Amino acid sequence: MCNKHCSDNAATTEKQLRNTALLACYFYIAQLVPNMGLAYTEAYSVWAKLSLLLLPLGFFMLWNAATKRSGVMIIAAFPLTFLCAFQIVLLYLFGGSIIATDMFTNVLTTNPGEATELLGNIYPAVIFVCVLYLPMLWWAGREWYFHREISLPFRKKNAAIGGVAMGLGLLSLIPAYAVSENKRVVREEIFPTNVIYNLGLSISEYNKTRNFDETSRDFTYHATRNGETPEKEIYVYVIGEASRAMNWQLLGYPRETNPRLSKTEGVVMFSNMLTQSNTTHKSVPMILSSVATDEHEELYRRKGLPALFNEAGFETWFISNQSPQGAMIDNLAHDAMHVEYMGNPRFDCQMIECMKKHIENSSAKKMLFVLHSYGSHFSYHQRYPREFAHFTPDDDVAISAQHIDILRNAYDNSIRYTDHFLAETIAYLGSLKGVASALLYCADHGEDLLDDARHRFLHASPTTTAYQLWVASLAWFSKDYEAFYPQKVATAREHAAVDATSHSLFHTMADIASISSPYVKENVALTNEAFDHTLPRRYLNDHNHAVPFIKTGLKAEDLEFFKQHGISVGE
Repeated sequence: MCNKHCSDNAATTEKQLRNTALLACYFYIAQLVPNMGLAYTEAYSVWAKLSLLLLPLGFFMLWNAATKRSGVMIIAAFPLTFLCAFQIVLLYLFGGSIIATDMFTNVLTTNPGEATELLGNIYPAVIFVCVLYLPMLWWAGREWYFHREISLPFRKKNAAIGGVAMGLGLLSLIPAYAVSENKRVVREEIFPTNVIYNLGLSISEYNKTRNFDETSRDFTYHATRNGETPEKEIYVYVIGEASRAMNWQLLGYPRETNPRLSKTEGVVMFSNMLTQSNTTHKSVPMILSSVATDEHEELYRRKGLPALFNEAGFETWFISNQSPQGAMIDNLAHDAMHVEYMGNPRFDCQMIECMKKHIENSSAKKMLFVLHSYGSHFSYHQRYPREFAHFTPDDDVAISAQHIDILRNAYDNSIRYTDHFLAETIAYLGSLKGVASALLYCADHGEDLLDDARHRFLHASPTTTAYQLWVASLAWFSKDYEAFYPQKVATAREHAAVDATSHSLFHTMADIASISSPYVKENVALTNEAFDHTLPRRYLNDHNHAVPFIKTGLKAEDLEFFKQHGISVGE
């Protein structure tokens, strides 16, 4: 009886040890899935790819050897598992690249409604991540609960193999650094160390944002006016959302997406406008600020456009159709004297009614309205009333190549609604008697719409595309304004096709309103004769470095697209 009982116990123990060993192997494979994906998608050197695979494998095997219980080992590594899951979803969404600094910031600043819309349309990646990691975590929790230990022979074997893998991975770094251009292999090419670095940078940026009131408290533009009309002045600064230039009829798109603006007098399209960033939380603050891409740290010291106009004697409003995000956008918005956020449904024309109310109830002779629109933010079919569903079908569908026509229909409908919103705003301003007014519009970034074989979608990816960079931008001037400032209007028309970036917007708006300041640069204002055509265009990358657009991850498809549209992105 004792022999049978002892035999059963031995068999049970052997089975438990085998299961514990299988769990450890499951853990290694699951943690290396994003590394294998990156080794396939990224243009790293063969040595960097070896390190990308061997260093994490060695680390996890040594991590296993250092603990007696695999359940404890796996649960303790949950933060790394979370990063793995995040990376897999990112690979599905963008087809490559690591989790960027901006992606962490997006998690902190995206409102829950937007996040829900996105997750609902990338469910294959979410399901895959759940199937891969939830059973492992459940199994690890069970092993932890029953205090099951890893056998000593298995731990020794793991230590030996892990040590060899780690050693080979470290040796591979030597030639990897030798062939690397930037000499930042571990920081930029080895997952998850690169992502941990980016997380630290994101936290640093978040803290700077939180301290903005303190760091900008003593800032002043020393603003003055170099011209003033005897009439009432109203200037409207419209910040668009995810509106790529290639889908605008006014810029050559074959579909009728601008039926009203194409018939509106006084509109000047800036046909060669590139965004400084493909992320909202970076691009919008720079559109609201005087800082250039090569002086990013100044963003946390200087106040924004409303503060400039306040100093020049204007009454200022910031009206947003987006929710407060806890980002730099909100800091710069609150420089305005009045701040108002729209409620649901979030259709942009609501902001016109809000603006009308304030104009009719105010006695101010000089007024600035900053309108932050929802534009073409995904999910596209929710950005316009149903009567604007011109291109159909436009249903809410999963992100996939088979649904590209439906997705494009919905996106184009959102552009038509932006056309209607801008045309209505212009029509209202034009109807005001004895008022000199002007409107300046620019989208914060563009959007990928499964445009080519890469099947890229959305924006804010760590590497850019032509579709994310080329954005819609325009100006409009009332007849009264043009009568007082004919040269500014004529200069804007002369500069309609010049190379520009969204950095020009702040300075152009200041020039339109004849505001001078040591921080307002005439040589980047599109309405100023001093505009400098030779200035290089720069992009603010994920690590907040100003780089040429050609260095933002553009591929052959993007360069060909730019060439076809006559857009130069430098060398």
